[in-house]
Amino acid sequence: MSTGDSFNRLAKATARACGHPYTFVGSVALVVLWALAGPFFRYSDTWQLVINTATTVLTFLVVFLIQNTQNRDSAAMQIKLDELIRAVEGAQNGLVALEDLSEEELDRYKARFAALAAHSRGRGSGRTDSPALPEDARSSAPGRTDPPSGPPSQVQRTEVAEGSASKAD
Repeated sequence: MSTGDSFNRLAKATARACGHPYTFVGSVALVVLWALAGPFFRYSDTWQLVINTATTVLTFLVVFLIQNTQNRDSAAMQIKLDELIRAVEGAQNGLVALEDLSEEELDRYKARFAALAAHSRGRGSGRTDSPALPEDARSSAPGRTDPPSGPPSQVQRTEVAEGSASKAD
C-alpha cells in the first residue's frame, strides 16, 4: 500500500468523523471539561494555553485532510459531469473539462449562458436550448480538442470507417 493510498484513506475517515454529530458533542464536552478545570488551575496562562494550542494544532491538521477529500470529490464530480455532457446528444462537447479554462475563458462562457438564460426568461418559456457558442474558447486553445460524442460503439465504428476511407484513398 502506497503512502498516497494511506493518506487518502486517513483523509476520508477524518472527513467522515469530523462531520459526525458525536464528534461535535465530544468537542463540546471537552470544552466544558476544560472550562470546569479553570478554577482548579486558577485560570492560569498554562490552562489557557492548553485549549489554544490544542485547537490550533487540530484545526491546522484537519484543514489539510478535509481539503484532500474535497479535492477528490470535486475531481470525481467533474469526471461525472464531463461524461454526462459527452453522452447527451446535442450537448456541447466544448464544455467538457471546462474547469481547466482560464478565468477570462470562463467569464466568456458565463456571459453567454447568462444571456441565454435572460433570453429564455424573456420569452416566458421554460425551454433551455443549448446555446450557440460561435467563438468556442476551447477550440482556440492549442492542443485542445473535443472528445468524440455518442455511445462508444458508435464512436469506434465512425473512427474505423474514417480510417478505412483514408486508407482507400
